[in-house]
Amino acid sequence: MMDEKVLSMKEYINEAEAALLHTYNRYQVVLDKGDGVYLTDIEGKKYLDFCAGIAVFALGYNNREYNDALKGQIDKVIHTSNYYYNVPVVEAAVKLKKVSGMDRVFFTNSGAEAVEGALKAARKYAFLKDGKTDHEIIAMNHSFHGRTFGALSVTGNPHYREAFEPMIGNIRFADLNDFDSVLAQVTDKTCAIILETVQGEGGIYPATGEFLKKVRALCDEKDILLILDEIQCGMGRTGEMFAWQRYGVKPDIMTTAKALGCGVPVGAFLMTEKAGAHSLASGDHGTTYGGNPLACAAVSKVLDLFEKGHIIDNVREVGAYLEEKLGELVDNYDFIETHRGLGLMQGLVFSIPVGDIINRALEKGLILINAGTNIIRFVPPLVITKENVDEMLAILTECLDEKKTS
Repeated sequence: MMDEKVLSMKEYINEAEAALLHTYNRYQVVLDKGDGVYLTDIEGKKYLDFCAGIAVFALGYNNREYNDALKGQIDKVIHTSNYYYNVPVVEAAVKLKKVSGMDRVFFTNSGAEAVEGALKAARKYAFLKDGKTDHEIIAMNHSFHGRTFGALSVTGNPHYREAFEPMIGNIRFADLNDFDSVLAQVTDKTCAIILETVQGEGGIYPATGEFLKKVRALCDEKDILLILDEIQCGMGRTGEMFAWQRYGVKPDIMTTAKALGCGVPVGAFLMTEKAGAHSLASGDHGTTYGGNPLACAAVSKVLDLFEKGHIIDNVREVGAYLEEKLGELVDNYDFIETHRGLGLMQGLVFSIPVGDIINRALEKGLILINAGTNIIRFVPPLVITKENVDEMLAILTECLDEKKTS
């Protein structure tokens, strides 16, 4: 049996490589604990975290109120089943409805499962109208919605799909921010249009307000359901609780996850009353763990702390500062082409691969991630300060200078 007091970093990594399925090319670090916006590995080295577990740990690490809420729920009950009510699921649903303006909530275990539920709801909605099962869904090129078969089917990157064909059928792809390309894919079988309000894995591309409004009008005209994926860009990351609220374009169905639980695996899909009342009914969908008391205690406390800590105000202020500083990097380095994003969801676009820069940053105590081979993605905890941005920039600039002279 492994003794954590004896094993070195390298020994832990070797044990992991022997035991875990090789679906990740992991960085050679064994993380041990976190506090605020910093993580520490098992050898005591400290890292400034501008990844937040891929946009998950919005409140930072070791938030005492969050921790205490989970500990308190563990001492009550962790799981029952959806055959019964529990207090945390009611509290979480009511609070989530309030901040989203949506009407019905279904809690899942993950973002991918939230997408699965959204797709099922859209097809059931169309089935109830005409009794047919040949309905089509329009998704966007360069999108990412998850790794399960349904979510993968609407992920607009052939590389992710090709080894696992056939996917679920009747999916068509259009281009984000190109309304004519969407219009060209619409048929009398179209039941839903799904898109990320800000594309994440595909390169940090925000949808424009004009595009969203045209898609919304199209959906209204033809009774097509609009599904907005807010799994990465939601929960305050862009400076609104959900990115679509910036444009006033309300979806029929919305997915959320990641920062919804701030580390506890939980997601949700939400529907308007119209979509909820005319789609999934008893027996159509279910989940063993989704909506359990522990996960929903996390959601409930997260939403409380967002309000108490004025998290969105901080995103707007620090996000504007980060954007300004990234603009300066674009001006100062020939191999940086541009930056794009909203709030604390930013991408720095390079003309060269960024893997080496990210590795150098890690060696210097800064955690960054990419979005594609040539984009550094910045999705830090939403509690970061301008001082944290300056600390990040000092390390990143050092790495960029080394790259320039290498």
